[in-house]
Amino acid sequence: MTGETIGIGLAVLAGLVSLWAGAREARLQMRLSHYGLHAEGVVVDQEHAPGDDYSTPVIEFTDRQGRPVRFRPAATGTGLALGTHVPVVHLPERPESARVFTRKYRLSPIVGLFAGAMIFLGVALGCVLTR
Repeated sequence: MTGETIGIGLAVLAGLVSLWAGAREARLQMRLSHYGLHAEGVVVDQEHAPGDDYSTPVIEFTDRQGRPVRFRPAATGTGLALGTHVPVVHLPERPESARVFTRKYRLSPIVGLFAGAMIFLGVALGCVLTR
């Protein structure tokens, strides 16, 4: 097996994994839209990874049973300051499935994953066609 074949295989694998993750996130977003419970979340902390210019907000909301639930949205560097109130939606049986319920936060992970899948699969196809 040549290095080029391994590279093509890895690009296809990365594309398929990104496609699967995008479809999984889209399915979760659809379930949240139809069956999700809405709550108001508050940004209670900002986490900084070492060597990273962006921070990840930590959002807390209260579930149906009155328990506080914390989560980190997938998008970082979003400009959510401490104390900012944001709309949150979560599945009744899984409060850890919470997502910020704004268009930006709902679409950016899905678009990013599908775009990544198309790039990886496009590179693999391009390599196969130019052999």
